[in-house]
Amino acid sequence: MGLLLLCNGGFMVLAAIVSGIYEDGVTLDIALAAIVTMLLGMLSMFYTREHDKEVKRREGYIIVTFGWLVMSASGMLPYLFSESIPGVTNAFFETISGYTTTGASIVDDIEALPKGILFWRSLTHWIGGMGIIVLAIAILPLLGIGGMQLFAAEAPGPGGDKLHPRITDTAKRLWLIYFAYTVAETILLKLAGMNFFDAINHSLATLSTGGFSTKNDSMAYWNDQPLIQYIVILFMFLAGSNFVLSYYAFKGKVQKVIKDEEFKFYAIFTGCFVVLAAVVIYLKANVPVSEFHPMVFGEAESAFRHALFQVVSVITTTGFVTADFTSWTPFLTILFFILMFLGGSSGSTSGGIKVMRHILIIKNGLLEFKRTMHTNAIIPVRYNNKTVQEHIVYNIIGFLVLYMLLFVVGSLVLGALGLDFVSAIGGAASSLGNVGPAFGDLNPVSNYNSLPSLGKWWCGILMLLGRLELFTVLILFSPHFWKRT
Repeated sequence: MGLLLLCNGGFMVLAAIVSGIYEDGVTLDIALAAIVTMLLGMLSMFYTREHDKEVKRREGYIIVTFGWLVMSASGMLPYLFSESIPGVTNAFFETISGYTTTGASIVDDIEALPKGILFWRSLTHWIGGMGIIVLAIAILPLLGIGGMQLFAAEAPGPGGDKLHPRITDTAKRLWLIYFAYTVAETILLKLAGMNFFDAINHSLATLSTGGFSTKNDSMAYWNDQPLIQYIVILFMFLAGSNFVLSYYAFKGKVQKVIKDEEFKFYAIFTGCFVVLAAVVIYLKANVPVSEFHPMVFGEAESAFRHALFQVVSVITTTGFVTADFTSWTPFLTILFFILMFLGGSSGSTSGGIKVMRHILIIKNGLLEFKRTMHTNAIIPVRYNNKTVQEHIVYNIIGFLVLYMLLFVVGSLVLGALGLDFVSAIGGAASSLGNVGPAFGDLNPVSNYNSLPSLGKWWCGILMLLGRLELFTVLILFSPHFWKRT
C-alpha cells in the first residue's frame, strides 16, 4: 500500500508541474495532495518495514483489491483540495471511474476544469489502464518482494501468456509497449491538428481504453477533422487487443498474431458490427457530415466513420463518442447495448467479458451436442490448437453466471434508487463493463451527475468489480478465503 501511494504521489507531482506550466491556479493544491499522499506512503512503508514480505496468492488478492481502493481514496485529493469537484461522493466517483478506466463522469462543464486537474484526470486512466499492480511489481524486487501472485490477481483471465519467465520483466515489457503507443499517438494527433495538451490527454485516455476527454463534446469536437478520429480509432483497436501480441509483432513474429484465434475473432466481430452499423446509419440515421473536403468526405464516409468509431469505442470499452448513438434508431441502440457485454481481448486494457471467454463458451456449448450423441467420448475444448483444461472452462462459465447476476442485481439497485428501466440497465451494464456512456438519462451526451449519491457509490462498486474481473474482489467475501490452511 505504501509503495502504491508513493507512485500515486509521484504522478500527482507531474500533474502539479503541468498545472504550473499553464498557470491555472491550482498548482499548490495538487502539490499539497502529492505531499500528503507520499507522506502517507512513506509512513506505511516505515511502520511495516519489519513485516514478512512473502506474497502468496491470498495476500495477492488482498493487496490488489485494497490497493485499488487506497489509490482511489488518495487519488481524489487533487479534486478535493482544488475544489474542482466538491464533495467526497463526486470526487470518489470521478476517481474510481478514472482508475477503472470506465470514463463515466459527473462533471457538467469539463472545459472549465483547470489544466492540471484535466491532466490528473487523464493520468488516473493511464495508471489504471495497464494495472497499478503491474506497475508495482516492476518495482517490488527493490524491496525483495515477489510479484507473481500480484500479477495473477490483477489479470485473472484465461489468457495468461508471459513474455519472460520473470514476472517483473514481463511487467516492464508491457509498460514499455504501453508507453510507446502513448507517445506515438500523441505525436500523430499533434501532427493531425490537435494541440499538444489535448493530444497527450486523449492518448492517455485512448491507450487505457478510458474515455475521459478534455472537451464537453468528447471526440465529436473533431467531427470536421476525420484524420484525428481515424488515429484514435487505430489506437483504440490496438489497446483493445492483447498487448502480448503487440510484443510478438515488434519482435517480427507476425505469424503468431495472425494465427491467434482471439485476435481473429476480435477483428471479425469488429468488422461485421461496423458494416452492419454503417449501413443502418447511412440509410436511417442522421450523422454530422465532415465540412473538410465535402467532395471526398460525404455521407457514406461519415456514416462509415461514425459506425467504425462507435463500434470500436464500445467493444474496447473506451467510451469516447462522436455523436449520441442512442438516437440512431432503436436497432442500433440495442446493438450497442449488446456490444457492452462483448469486451476487447484478454491481456488488453479493455473491460467487459472479453472475446476469449465468448469464444470458449460458444465452443463448449457447441461441443455439448457432440457429447450428447457420444456420451462416453472425451471431447475437450481446443483453443489455438491446444486443449483447454476443464477447470478453465468451468471458471469461464462461473464468471459469466456471476457477471450476469451482478448485472441483474446492479440494475435492480439502480431501479430501486429511482432510475427508469433504460437508465438502470444501461448504467449497470456500462459500469460493470467499464464502458462509460450508457442509455436513458446516462446517455453519451449526458453524464452521471444526475445519479443520487447512493447510486454513484453503487456504480463505483460495479466499476471496481468489473475492472478486477469479479473474482479478485468477490473472493474476499468467501468464508473459505479467511480460513487458515
